[in-house]
Amino acid sequence: MTYTPYYTHGENKPSRWLITCDHATNTVPPEINGGDLGLPREDMERHIAYDVGAYEVSRHLGEILNAPVVASNFSRLVIDPNRGEDDPTLLMKLYDGSIIPGNRHADVAERERRLDMCYRPYHRELARMAALPHAIVVSVHSFTRQLRGRDPRPWEIGILYTPDERFSRPLINRLKAEGDLTVGENEPYTGVLPGDAIDTHCTAHGRPNVLIELRNDLIADHAGQRAWAERLAPILTAALEDSEL
Repeated sequence: MTYTPYYTHGENKPSRWLITCDHATNTVPPEINGGDLGLPREDMERHIAYDVGAYEVSRHLGEILNAPVVASNFSRLVIDPNRGEDDPTLLMKLYDGSIIPGNRHADVAERERRLDMCYRPYHRELARMAALPHAIVVSVHSFTRQLRGRDPRPWEIGILYTPDERFSRPLINRLKAEGDLTVGENEPYTGVLPGDAIDTHCTAHGRPNVLIELRNDLIADHAGQRAWAERLAPILTAALEDSEL
């Protein structure tokens, strides 16, 4: 079976939404170290390798909102699609206490090979789909409750946004109105990262967008993934009405 670096689901669906998932899988293509970065399975199953649960939430959201979904099909440890090509964290050799053996000796040529094999095809597809008229991009990610040696994070959901708050601000307001959520604003990460996927495909073109971070223990199983998609879909719809976009 031929390796594909991304999946596009429902590309002809009529919704204004475009759901994206940059860290959808922990796949290591067979052409890279025989499909093995040298990490134990438990490391490949945790947040350092991909965004646990995010792909499934994205798929469910696409179904509920009748929207297309674009998702990567390579581990962020192969090469990180949510970084600019000149970002020093594009190809990680150490992440949250784990050394990545398969990246230890990766040189400029290997970095370029991975860009051509995985990163650039994914971004070409994102560019194609984000250019749909009136698209509102919702990028779905997940975060670990606690990094090694750090305090637990208090949020169930984080909303990352750029200075363009046309959609993110109404969404934050709607989420806070739920009353039972601790909502991070540009937490646990900043939404302003030059060269990342949102910057490249939305900010640079004036397209409304938001990046949603869900705590991964809440979406680790099918029930949690579906429950969060079902909860988020009407909130997203209401926030879009509030925004008057």
